[in-house]
Amino acid sequence: MKDNFSGHAVDYARYRPTYPPELIAQLASMAPAQQLAWDCATGNGQVAGMLASFFDQVVATDISENQLKNAVQLPNISYRVEQAEESSLPDHAVDLVVVAQAVHWFDFDRFYQEVKRVLKPDGLIAVIGYGLLSTHPSLDKVIRYFYSEVLDGYWDPERSYLDEDYRTIPFPFQEVQLPQFSSSYTWTPEDLIGYLNTWSAVKHYEKQQGHNPVQLVEKQLCAAFEAPTATITFNILTRVGKANNS
Repeated sequence: MKDNFSGHAVDYARYRPTYPPELIAQLASMAPAQQLAWDCATGNGQVAGMLASFFDQVVATDISENQLKNAVQLPNISYRVEQAEESSLPDHAVDLVVVAQAVHWFDFDRFYQEVKRVLKPDGLIAVIGYGLLSTHPSLDKVIRYFYSEVLDGYWDPERSYLDEDYRTIPFPFQEVQLPQFSSSYTWTPEDLIGYLNTWSAVKHYEKQQGHNPVQLVEKQLCAAFEAPTATITFNILTRVGKANNS
């Protein structure tokens, strides 16, 4: 598993979008029980904090100790620095596994073996995430130019799984279809620029070229807002399945 986010954990916690509460509530209701959930690659604990409202216990793991330092603290959340493919969870003990915006970095085969090991019979795995944001046409044009042209060659190959809405990831589970969810926000130019600065390709560009590529389009972004704020929407990607362990 790659770690592209330890170096900017504070910005990640501040600017990254959240997930709809309705999605988390539906996943919890579909689990065989509400005893134990595993938030794998928890990052700043965003999803772990939401799961904690439904489950007796949440184990939240990540390879980044810096991310966990910025994580939500609740009495029923236990944070552990662990690889996704090698958790310390016991066999067949977990009701729900959630992976948010991270599965594309994993060793799929090893991770899915681990999921099948820890899930209860009829336990649930939910792979969730979001692709490129959308807003109004003039701002979309600048964002897509930045994404596809300025950052061309700086995205990790794994990013393609998000561009393909997670439909092309391996998923060896009995799939369950969910309705479409989305998250919308009212953002200022500063909010959008802060979010763009958390992109892994921006960090790769900065490391290789010695300057921040967001600055190349900052004026265009601000001009394209057309108002002090803009509505930003993320369509939520979901792949949900049952383990059917015997």
